Amino acid sequence: MIRPFVMYPDKRLKTVATPVEAVTDEIRAIWTDMIETMDAMPGYGLAAPQIGVMLRLAVVDCSENRGKAIRLANPEILHASGQFREHEEGSPNLPGASAVISRPRAVTVRFLNEAGEIEERDFVDIWATSVQHQIDHLNGRLYIDRLSPLKRKMVVAKSEKYLRRVG
Repeated sequence: MIRPFVMYPDKRLKTVATPVEAVTDEIRAIWTDMIETMDAMPGYGLAAPQIGVMLRLAVVDCSENRGKAIRLANPEILHASGQFREHEEGSPNLPGASAVISRPRAVTVRFLNEAGEIEERDFVDIWATSVQHQIDHLNGRLYIDRLSPLKRKMVVAKSEKYLRRVG
């Protein structure tokens, strides 16, 4: 099921999500909805708070043809490379706007996988960018929080203008 997005400045987008106690069928169903929602939009990942589910859940799929989504519960970055990479980031919670964000090019992340097992995985390039973007959401941060106050104001204004135009 494709779920609706929480729109900025909804306070849930600024709230730290609750850790997942265990991977259950209910959690797997949320992940399935998140993947369907992510696949219906342009983007490489989705965090549960973006659809109003305040749990530390995320999905990421940066594969060329989709269908390789990684499901993460309680993801945490264990290591980040000192080499950075810039990428144009956006959010369905703030549509019609984007900004270039610099993040570590590679990260090692520990998370609960779909089987409920602890997994550590290295993510590089766009995969690393997307995982970090989703972890930010789980920590109550949006990509605009990484911008200067002036640039943030400009991005928010652009999104507001876009939303007025599309109704």
